[in-house]
Amino acid sequence: MAKDTKDLLKKVRKIEIKTKGLSNHLFSGEYHSAFKGRGMAFSEVREYQLGDEIRTIDWNVTARFNHPYVKVFDEERELTVMLLMDVSGSENFGTQNQQKQDLATELCAVLAFSAIQNNDKVGVIFFSDKIEKFIPPKKGRTHILMIIRELIDFKPANKGTDVAVALKYFTGVIKKKCTAFIMSDFISPGFENELKIANKKHDIIALRLYDKHEEEFPNLGLIPMQDEETGQVMWVNTADAEVRRAFSLEAHNRNNALNDTFKRSGVDYTSIGTHQSYVKPLMTLFKKRESRR
Repeated sequence: MAKDTKDLLKKVRKIEIKTKGLSNHLFSGEYHSAFKGRGMAFSEVREYQLGDEIRTIDWNVTARFNHPYVKVFDEERELTVMLLMDVSGSENFGTQNQQKQDLATELCAVLAFSAIQNNDKVGVIFFSDKIEKFIPPKKGRTHILMIIRELIDFKPANKGTDVAVALKYFTGVIKKKCTAFIMSDFISPGFENELKIANKKHDIIALRLYDKHEEEFPNLGLIPMQDEETGQVMWVNTADAEVRRAFSLEAHNRNNALNDTFKRSGVDYTSIGTHQSYVKPLMTLFKKRESRR
């Protein structure tokens, strides 16, 4: 086996162990409550037992037998989960513990394992400013490991980001309603229209990945900065407080505009930084969805 392949498999295994553990202990229950249990099919009645929910009592049958009976439901619940992942140049940026690309890989793996534990299908769309690759939804661990392998090893053809292109393709290719997580820094031409259309048909959750030094410069004096997407190098004087302030303000305005876009489109949304653990923001997002049920 070639060394590269060996290294890749080692990485896949490492991510599998870490993320599978997380999805076992933390996420599968939360995931279930946040994304499932929509379609319920009535199956039978049985006698009330201690601990049954009052709202499941079948009052007609209870009145007939003079004894409480509850309705039992089967969940019609096979979901398709789509992961839309930005693989553009800016995803290589990361000054903290990890790059955005690493963060996205782990997030995808956690979501994929949570999905297969709940017997769901998982598919992936890799996008830059074009569709780079589409992996159709399937079930099973082998499929997930293949996805993780792709996530680690994928080399995009293009460097730019265009979220609208990804959403348009997704809406066209996935016919049945599904749950979709879109992961990007969302520094992209406008995509609100495509987002609204996609979210009418599907259930979309946006995860904005960022590095805090994209939002605030540390004072490092005069530094060269290269735009990962265009390759252009600029010298920036980070010792100048005015430069740092303008930079933070621009990031702040961009994030506010993004917030508004997601709100107007009715899309659940959270931000996850490369400097933090993604467990908390994900749990908060899942809990928020659960409480709306």
